[in-house]
Amino acid sequence: MTSPVPTDIDQAVADQHKRVLLAAPRGYCAGVDRAVVTVQKALDLYGPPVYVRKQIVHNKHVVATLEKRGAIFVDETDEVPEGATVIFSAHGIAPVVRDQARALSLRTIDATCPLVTKVHREARRFASDDYDILLIGHAGHEEVVGTSGEAPDNIVLVESPEHADTVEVRNPEKLVWLSQTTLSVDETMETVRRLKQRFPKLQDPPSDDICYATQNRQLAVKQMAPRTDLMIVVGSRNSSNSVRLVEVAVEHGARDGHLVDYADEIDEAWLAGVTTVGVTSGASVPEILVRDVLDFLAERGYADVEAITAAEESLLFALPKELRRDLKAAGISDQMKHDAGSLSDAESLR
Repeated sequence: MTSPVPTDIDQAVADQHKRVLLAAPRGYCAGVDRAVVTVQKALDLYGPPVYVRKQIVHNKHVVATLEKRGAIFVDETDEVPEGATVIFSAHGIAPVVRDQARALSLRTIDATCPLVTKVHREARRFASDDYDILLIGHAGHEEVVGTSGEAPDNIVLVESPEHADTVEVRNPEKLVWLSQTTLSVDETMETVRRLKQRFPKLQDPPSDDICYATQNRQLAVKQMAPRTDLMIVVGSRNSSNSVRLVEVAVEHGARDGHLVDYADEIDEAWLAGVTTVGVTSGASVPEILVRDVLDFLAERGYADVEAITAAEESLLFALPKELRRDLKAAGISDQMKHDAGSLSDAESLR
């Protein structure tokens, strides 16, 4: 007896159980939005080229789109021609970078995220009181390099919970911890727990260093993960907060998890036997890239999308003061419209 040939109705019945859990919030945070709009408005105001030290944010698509408009990304300040305009990225810089820019007579615009600037202020404050500062973060990350440069004689980097068991300090009586803003909340608190076991006088920072957007995106993933067979995180591999989202998903119950920049990087083999796909994106990812992933999944039967809302976000940051001053002088609005899809929908079509 031959098996009946599946009909379109049979396929529809099979596919109705497939679904997507879509994280909210996801994508652009206020600091990324501010940094990207800073480059856009600087190009509009001054004209290309505008130089940007390091990637303005850690996202391949954003950088490529801004390059098409005339932004030139450099690794070091001395690659910028004397007298040109340079924008400092959202991740922050060490004071020595400002000194280099002054020596080259550069017009500077500081797009450092205000939440990173807060950590810098904390580092300077505790260093002025001669505290040892245990900075929890990843060696070589631009944010860690910038923060460490604020107080190089006082900061000791702690890279993991295991590192906390061996790190040495000068004076355990005057000790405080700070952190990179884009870390895993759980791993950071485990590192702090181990540090406090060794150093009972260790002080907490005056306010939470891990940024609200990092925490909210991780919270959404934690809520989704137990119900998820596969978690797809849209983001670049040099984006710390995006990489952490994959780790958090797997740690909290997702059967599998992958990081992709674009929908066409999804391996269809990942979908074998998968009923529920979780989708989210890192804090530097424009929404069009998420929409492409949703379209990819819908074409393969995952058309049912359920939003998982962990928090509401409404924070906006003003543009850097140097840019606002020049925009005002030119009679151009410095208003920002917080729209996670703004770059992807408008800029990608230029």
